[in-house]
Amino acid sequence: MSQIIKTATRDAYGKALIELGSTDKKIIVLDADLAEATRTGKFKKAYPEKFIDCGIAESNMMSIAAGLASTGYIVFASSFAMFAAGRAFEQVRNSIGYPHLNVKIGATHAGISVGEDGASHQCCEDIALMRSIPGMVILNPADDVESRLCVLAAAEHQGPVYMRFGRLAVPRVFDEDYKFEIGKGSILKEGNDITIIATGLMVNEAMIATQKLQDEGISVRLVNMATIKPIDRDLIIDCAKKTGVIVTAEEHNIIGGLGSAVTEVVCESVPVPVIRVGVNDKFGKSGPALELLHIYGLDADNIVENCKKALELKK
Repeated sequence: MSQIIKTATRDAYGKALIELGSTDKKIIVLDADLAEATRTGKFKKAYPEKFIDCGIAESNMMSIAAGLASTGYIVFASSFAMFAAGRAFEQVRNSIGYPHLNVKIGATHAGISVGEDGASHQCCEDIALMRSIPGMVILNPADDVESRLCVLAAAEHQGPVYMRFGRLAVPRVFDEDYKFEIGKGSILKEGNDITIIATGLMVNEAMIATQKLQDEGISVRLVNMATIKPIDRDLIIDCAKKTGVIVTAEEHNIIGGLGSAVTEVVCESVPVPVIRVGVNDKFGKSGPALELLHIYGLDADNIVENCKKALELKK
């Protein structure tokens, strides 16, 4: 039996930055006194002249990022998701989003899986906040392979990008030959009875759920949606037409995240039942990450249960 590789997506983020630093002279990395936690410290060690520690002042960091980007640099600004998206929202909106500058926000420690840090640091609202900014691209990779590709794609993209990374080590989903493209989802499994659309660490849970459902004779179409904005409308519409029912899965509030993005497309184009699996409009709490994921229903068993409910709506 092959060994399961587990890596935190924040670790892949740090490594990808070093890769970019070796090939692009325009890359500059900023951090808000969290370089060890966000893994930008690896870049600092390799390229100290391209790194700026802005201190515990995320709003100011975003303004600095905007200024540097306005002079032609490709700027990666990093902090915890709660502070990058929450505390600094005004600066991201007005100084980065409005002028459509080339700033890439590396937001780590997103979601419930931050664990013992508790509700003040468990950001389950960041996708909703960033979705509201016109022109903002949002990437939420499932594993280390996809994380690296998201960072490289973000550097090539002209305009602001919000990248969401986690603290918890998660199983590898993709092979090294996996191809990623901003704005495109990927079909991991073909099926006809129901579609599961998952993002981030919930992709692995959705894979487990898919196998359990298939063992019961239910045919599942499984989709990985790493780009939350711009959402892959064509793929969502195709899924709705093919299976007639969709379940979404995300480590985020069910309000404003992947589930909302999918239902908006479905309601406008192909009305079918959609059930959203995620944090059910609640704040987090302190505890071991894996236990919290189970408590909040962010696991394969809850996906299976909701898929069966969704199939009843299809009848």
